Amino acid sequence: MNTFSENFAKKVYTGGFLQSREWADFQKAVGRNVYEIDDENMPVFAIEHRLPMVGGYFYVPRWPKSAGSNQESAVRKIQNMIDISKTNNSSWIRIEPENDKMLQLVKKNVDYKIKKAPHDMQPRENFIIDIAKTEQELLADMKSKTRYNIRLAKKQGVEIVTSGRRQGQGENYVEEFLKLTKQMALRQGIKTHLEEYYRKMVESLPKEMLKIYAAKYGGKIIAANLVLFYENVATYLHGASGNEHRNVMAPHILHWQAILDAKERGCRFYDFGGVKISNKEQAAIGKSNSWEGITRFKLGFSQKTKPVVFPGSYDIVINQWRYWLYRTLQYIKALILNFKQRF
Repeated sequence: MNTFSENFAKKVYTGGFLQSREWADFQKAVGRNVYEIDDENMPVFAIEHRLPMVGGYFYVPRWPKSAGSNQESAVRKIQNMIDISKTNNSSWIRIEPENDKMLQLVKKNVDYKIKKAPHDMQPRENFIIDIAKTEQELLADMKSKTRYNIRLAKKQGVEIVTSGRRQGQGENYVEEFLKLTKQMALRQGIKTHLEEYYRKMVESLPKEMLKIYAAKYGGKIIAANLVLFYENVATYLHGASGNEHRNVMAPHILHWQAILDAKERGCRFYDFGGVKISNKEQAAIGKSNSWEGITRFKLGFSQKTKPVVFPGSYDIVINQWRYWLYRTLQYIKALILNFKQRF
């Protein structure tokens, strides 16, 4: 992590909402068990995931972190979490350390093996911009193409509406978002969450915390984003766009309106979510960067900002045999997927 990213991460630890009580309640709403580890009135939430054959594991999103806690407190929470996971017969605990220092702290104070997870639960590289600037300064920080596309969307008459601004419209935006998500998934060949996941998110999170931003053109919703506001950060969670009218650049103006609203609400940062600047693993096996278009789009909103980089997901192995079985199944799954992609 470069110096800029380290300093930036100290100011805002991305994904802070993932350790909020509201997010824990949402996880319960989708049917997952959530365990609260409390110490000095700073709770940590562990979400239980269950898999066929290997049983359950604990996932502790964006933790451990140094912000708001000391090392002794973090160590106590780790030990408490291990005890709870053993009581519940969990096979491993998946953590996401804030930085390498916190990762080394865990390794030093845990008697179990710690392995790099086969995949990261949250993006390792997050693109977060400082929005405590004037509107003119924010526009000046953008790439010229991004500014042009925002102006183009305005000129074409793209209208931005949000849930909560007009009474009774929120549920309609949910349905439109789900329709657009299906179209996008088919167009790009990607997997998305089940519809019920998005529905529960909108139903369980406070209305002022989660907003649906929808772009309307020609009387139809053509794109939509889910944006979450927590403390001083506005986070772009999910986005979807339809197959029609993609030339009016609705996604650009959707983010711009969310940034302006975040400023009005007193937020300091806008988190665009994951990007991939470094892609050494795919390059080594001759694959193109599937994140290239997404990364280029997001970076256009702030040319000089560097992503905040995290170590990634790591597993504290509680049950070695079941964890070995899990990794073996993951390996076989990856081989089959690679075979299908080649042929």
